[in-house]
Amino acid sequence: MQLRLSPCCVSYNNMNLKIRKYNPTLDYEGLMKLIQSEGEEWKDYLNPPYRKALENSITYVALVGEELCGYSRSLSDSGIFIWVVDLLVNKNRRGLSIGKKLMDYILTDFPDIDVYVMSDVDQYYKKLGYEKEGSIFKLK
Repeated sequence: MQLRLSPCCVSYNNMNLKIRKYNPTLDYEGLMKLIQSEGEEWKDYLNPPYRKALENSITYVALVGEELCGYSRSLSDSGIFIWVVDLLVNKNRRGLSIGKKLMDYILTDFPDIDVYVMSDVDQYYKKLGYEKEGSIFKLK
């Protein structure tokens, strides 16, 4: 598995968007602020174990200037597949293709590995042109 990490800067609708690998020291506080802004649905992500999950995952952040406005978190199963488990963009920045750019960055860094999304918003991923393959079940 070859990993190519380089900052990605794009100009989109007059915004200077930068996507890069998550840095716990620089990004944790801003990321928790973003997650907290989502309300009750994301409250479990504010617990201390999630900090370790971020550090042990393939995590990217999207910044406009100094504002952390989006992130993705993915898991690798030793280079066979990549599973995107979290994708979030600030409500005020949605519709600007930031989520798509985060997804594209994963594909750029892992060009020879199939990437799958664990989705609870299928319509968004269909809009991006991704194909639905199967479903997910929770064990009880």
